[in-house]
Formats: sequence, C-alpha cells, structure tokens
Amino acid sequence: MSAADPDKRRTLLALAAVTSLFFAWGFITSNNDPLIVALRAAFRLDYTEALLTQIVFFLAYGLLSLPAAWMISRIGAVDMILGSLGIMAAGCLLVVVSTNADSFWPILAALFVLAGGFTALQVAANPLAAELGAPEHSHLRLNFAQAFNSLGVVVGVHFGSLVMLGDPALRAVPHHAMNLAHRAEVLTAVDRAFVIMAAGLVGLLLLFVALRGFLDRVAPNHRTVAPAGTFEALHSPWALFGAAAIGLYVGAEVSIGSIMINFLNHRSVLGLPFEAAGVYLANFYWGGALCGRLVGTILLTKVRAARLLAGCGSVNALLCFTVLTSQGPVAGYAALAIGFFNSIMFPTIFTITLERSGVSQSSTSGLLCLAIFGGALLPIAVGMIADRFGLGASFAVPLAAYAFVAFFAVAARTNRVAAIEPPTAASPIS
Repeated sequence: MSAADPDKRRTLLALAAVTSLFFAWGFITSNNDPLIVALRAAFRLDYTEALLTQIVFFLAYGLLSLPAAWMISRIGAVDMILGSLGIMAAGCLLVVVSTNADSFWPILAALFVLAGGFTALQVAANPLAAELGAPEHSHLRLNFAQAFNSLGVVVGVHFGSLVMLGDPALRAVPHHAMNLAHRAEVLTAVDRAFVIMAAGLVGLLLLFVALRGFLDRVAPNHRTVAPAGTFEALHSPWALFGAAAIGLYVGAEVSIGSIMINFLNHRSVLGLPFEAAGVYLANFYWGGALCGRLVGTILLTKVRAARLLAGCGSVNALLCFTVLTSQGPVAGYAALAIGFFNSIMFPTIFTITLERSGVSQSSTSGLLCLAIFGGALLPIAVGMIADRFGLGASFAVPLAAYAFVAFFAVAARTNRVAAIEPPTAASPIS
C-alpha cells in the first residue's frame, strides 16, 4: 500500500460527508413548492403573495452571500458548516412556532432565517467539494455533488407533497371555503414536515461535530484575507451579461416549480389532486433535471458548451410557448419537460462567463452569486400575471428568460475565450 492511499481514502470520506450537505439543501429548498400550495390554501393567498415564500430565499442570496464568504475567511469552512446547520435547524423550528401566529408574515420571517443558514451552507460547501482532491478533477467532483443535490430535490418534493399536501382538509376543501378548523389541520401538516426536517438537520449537525477534527485535518479551511478587486467584474461586459443570464435562468426555474402543482391541478390542464401533482413535479420536473444533468455531462464531452446551452434555451422557450398556446395534457407535459432542459444551464452559464469575463474569477463568481437575487423579480412577475390572466399566461415570463439564455449562448459561440487567471474557488451556488 502506498503512502498516498490513506490520504486518498480520507479525502474521499471528507467528500462523501460534504456531498451529504448538497442532498440536504436540495431536499429542504424543494419543500418550498408544496409549502406554497399549503400556505396559499391556509391563508387564502393570491399567487403573488404565495410566491413571497420563494422571494425570501432570493433575498437571502442577495444580502448574505458576500457576508458569508467574509465570515468563512475568518472562521473557516468547517465551522461555517456547523453554524449553518444550526441556523437551518433553528429556522425549521421557527416555522413551527410561527404557524401559531395566525398570520402568513411571521412564517416568512422564519423562512428567511432558514434561507440565511442555507445560503451560508452553500458558500461553505461548494469550495470544499471542489478542493477535496486533485485540482484537475474539480469539475467532476462538483458535478457529482450537484447530482446528489438534484436527488435531494426529487426526494424532498415527494416528502413535502406527501406530508404537507396529503392532508384531507387540503384535498377536500376549496381554498375559498377554508375555515379556521381546516387551516389548523393544514398548518399542523406543515409543522410535521418542518419538525422532521429540523430533526434531520440536527442529526447532520451531530455528524459534522463528530467529524470536525477529521475535516479540519483534511479539508481546506479558507481562513484567508479577503481578496482585492471584488467589484472589478462590474467593469466586464461579459460578466454582466452572464450575471443577467444566471439571474433570469434561476428565476425561471424557481417560478415554474413554484406554480407547477397548482398548474397541473387546474381542470383545463391535467386536473390532478394536489398530492398527485406534487408527485408529478418531483418525478418529471425535478427528476427530469436530475436525468438531464447526467445526460448533459456526457454530451458536454462531445458538444461545445455554448452550442448545447443554446439548444436547451431554445427548446425551453419553445416549451413555454407551447404552454401559452395550448391546454390539457399537451400544456401539462410541456411544462414538466422544461425541467430536463434546465439541467445544464447554471453550470454552463457560469463557466462560459468565467472563460470570457477577462477579470479575476473570484470577482466574477461573486457577481454571479449576487445575480441570483435579481432572479427574484421573475416569481413576482409570474404571480402578478397568474392572478390577472391565469397560470398558463404566466409562462410568458420564463419564455422571455429562456430566450435570453439562448441569446447569451449564441453570443458566446462567436466570442473567443478571454485570458484569465486560473480558478481559485468554486461557485458559492449550485
């Protein structure tokens, strides 16, 4: 046995532990989709109000990503993971407490606490996944970890749909007829889901407490002085171009996932019960993203990234147009198919932007992270259009977003790669 073998095994064990975090945050954030349905029924919210559940997560990205990166440089990535898991568990328990306030707004505040821990966890975990091993295999490690993130999303939507949307009160009572007794039943189901998630997070926290000494020896701790030139990407047209594409893509993906259950429930589409619609969301929309990530990884070894991105953006724009102009199963399955073509968009947009920005990758990465906050405008627009013109009409917003992504990809095909410094850190978002 060579001396390198024990080091390799220790690194693989550390990577396995970090990968479990990707699964955890995919599981928890995917529960926003069934949560939106439950809260909309319990508090008789319109679509615009209900989608504020997603907005608080975008707000956390915008306000807390850079402070989290600064904090990691002071305390290290492992301690940041421990703190993030603790904050997320507390956020889940705060949701349980806030459902007793007989108001939607305290629940939003509790979700912001959860989102803050979630944001900090991503900022800490992504660089670890990239750096735990040989530098030339960093992309492979990130793709592997992101596949588990997608798996967490699929499992999480199943879990949320079963626990939060399986309540008889939600299935049997129309939203406009929801009384206080029915509301209590629905919110009890929400509480049950968040207690289970809090218990899982506490278990994960205890695991990382046990592994802390081991991870401190194996994993990079990122205790460094904050790099200079953080805002230089603002002077790069390609960094700004990529930031716009990232924000629009994330906003489109989240918006569609947030309205999918209600869309499939509509009589003019598939007329599915909420619980069954949640299963379709998990299996076909988010499950399609998981399959697409695996297929896309293979295709990227043979097809130029910009060409594949242009194709996916164009197909998704066409699928959104199909939803706009049709009804019944055609509209329903076209909406679900969007998930498959979403799969490669974030990492491909990200790497294309890094290659062409012409400025430091750390600065470009920071700008792309903040751009996700800009995507919060899309759920608001989708909700407003859905309230006024119907859920089908709201797909005009993601149609425009995917058309922009396709335009970005076409432009990248004709723009040569800029000379930039080697990568120094992974993206804080996956």
